Amino acid sequence: MRTRSQKHHKPAKPGKHPAGTGSARRVPPPIVLPRPSPENLRVVIWPADVLTTPAREVATIDPWLQAVAEKMKALMQEHKGVGLAAPQVGIGLRMFVMSETGKAQEASVWINPTLNDSADELISEEGCLSLPEIRGDVARAKEITLRGMNLQGQWVEARLGDFPARIAQHESDHLAGILILDRFSSVQKIALRKKIRDLEKSGRSN
Repeated sequence: MRTRSQKHHKPAKPGKHPAGTGSARRVPPPIVLPRPSPENLRVVIWPADVLTTPAREVATIDPWLQAVAEKMKALMQEHKGVGLAAPQVGIGLRMFVMSETGKAQEASVWINPTLNDSADELISEEGCLSLPEIRGDVARAKEITLRGMNLQGQWVEARLGDFPARIAQHESDHLAGILILDRFSSVQKIALRKKIRDLEKSGRSN
């Protein structure tokens, strides 16, 4: 994270603070995100706050992060999904896994991903592991260019179309704190009102 540039002051004499400061300046400690045990991770259900909070950039690819990615692949397959983002397991980091077939062994890992999309869009039905029983039509770009790091820290790029492009866009939304609910039309939200209300009550009671 970049910090704002600061003016340089002359060193204060011992026992005195720089003029006009009143007290010694303290640098706040960096924000340290929790690092839960990978084997204890579970799919988080809406309306958990982590699902609507933009994720932070991954600073270090270490054995813990690699273990988290492997657990995410397993959870994706277990829940019959085709993608899973780190916030969906309660970790606010920019990482997701995806597999068009839903098989863990075929899943790719994307760390700090960015994407460029085409102007052409396609509307299709989507669901979400963090929003069980909620499905609706979402407009997505037909083709995208996805770029990010893999678990070896190498930058990789892929041109995706159709279903894989939709998966990547869905998971990228999660990293920005955006859910399919946010992309549903007003008509769809009205039609799903009871299911959404019931899920919200259930999620808040857990």
